[in-house]
Amino acid sequence: MNFDFHHRTASPLSGQPVSPAEYLRRDVLRIGGLGLLGLNSARLLQAQEQAVEPVAATANSIVFLYQFGGPSHGDTFDLKPDAPSGVRSHFSGIASSCPEIRVCEHLPETAKVMGKVTLVRTVHHAMKNHNSASYNALTGHAPPVDDIRLRDSLDLFPAYGSVVDYLAPNTNGMPTFVAYPYTIRDGSITPGQRASFLGKGHDPLLITEDPASPEFKLPELSLPANLNVERLRNRREIQKLVNSQTKLLDFSAEAQGLDAYYERALAMLNSSQVREAFDLTQEPDSVRQKYGMTTYGQSCLLARRLIERGVKFVNAYFSSSIGGQSMTSGGWDTHGFNDTRMYPILKAWHLPMTEHTLPVFLNDLDERGLLDETLVVWMGEFGRTPKINANISRDHWPQCYTVLLAGGGIKRGFVYGRSDKQGAYPDRDPVPIGDLAATMFQALGINPATEVRDRLNRPLPIAVGRPVMELFA
Repeated sequence: MNFDFHHRTASPLSGQPVSPAEYLRRDVLRIGGLGLLGLNSARLLQAQEQAVEPVAATANSIVFLYQFGGPSHGDTFDLKPDAPSGVRSHFSGIASSCPEIRVCEHLPETAKVMGKVTLVRTVHHAMKNHNSASYNALTGHAPPVDDIRLRDSLDLFPAYGSVVDYLAPNTNGMPTFVAYPYTIRDGSITPGQRASFLGKGHDPLLITEDPASPEFKLPELSLPANLNVERLRNRREIQKLVNSQTKLLDFSAEAQGLDAYYERALAMLNSSQVREAFDLTQEPDSVRQKYGMTTYGQSCLLARRLIERGVKFVNAYFSSSIGGQSMTSGGWDTHGFNDTRMYPILKAWHLPMTEHTLPVFLNDLDERGLLDETLVVWMGEFGRTPKINANISRDHWPQCYTVLLAGGGIKRGFVYGRSDKQGAYPDRDPVPIGDLAATMFQALGINPATEVRDRLNRPLPIAVGRPVMELFA
């Protein structure tokens, strides 16, 4: 088991919501060194100079349901029944609770919640390899090269949740950014999952344990019998504990935020609030069964528990890999078989898993009054080619694909954009992935024009696009 403890602890400030500029002006002088948060006056003053006007928030949190491998829009939410043979799906479409939306016949329960969602059918970018396309999807920034061998580095942009943790950290004792239940990879670790040049103190709280397992727990939150909190206040003891339990081997001179790392580890070790948030045994069996006792089903349930308790950003990964030879696991990369099993694996694995989780999750949020304040993003790194290949499969296609949004101030029962007759290119209202990123930051009340500094001290905007304001209710 591998856990990272990078999360924000309670601020020594007032805890009242204020704009970044107000926060800085009001508190920079009396914060001083602010060692607890790993900040200092110089950095705060620098941030003050870069502060931009705040925007109105429509969401308190985001749940990013990442569909690694790339779902086919043409076989899920943008079927083209009138397209010629070799393009149109082998699946039929069915009506949904939104008159404008027809979905795959194998998603009847999902069809019932289409009245709660917006489908953006014209998301696009230029990356055709899984790691580079995923980095683009996970950060909103294109990598310098479209290469299957793209590796994580401090030169690449941080994850959305790390940016949120850097600019608008929690002050409620809960982590700002949580990711689970995998570190995803296609060969090498996929970039865009951590804080990169923002520093390790803004990495997600990473959980790599199966939430569906009866043994699921956070053992790092329980002190060893021979240690107590006072002993842990000694930095050497903390470092020994962290190194032994999380096996972190990547500290270097470039790895920033160690003081913040230690402070947050200590806070979490002593936090019943955090322990309880991750305790799925507190959920009634009926609720757990409704989500399904699968890794992904319980991951969605855990996401609800986390945002219910104030976590701002959750990355929940559908799979650890793009997919492969299995009919019962793996991501959405259906052409890994090199035979004619694309449609069977969609029918046997991907679509049933979506059907048994997405509508349950959205309905649960809605019934608890959480959907209006929680933006749910369901997306992969790209779509699939309109043309079905010789193996009865579809290849990578970033030129146009569908992203599902729900809640958090987004319109209900709405379709934005239109793909062409074959689902190949945007026909109306194209949405670059940078615009989608800007829309997410806008929803959280973070101005997408806000700049952060990379390790060369260059100012970089957190989003390279503009929010799609037509998506908001």
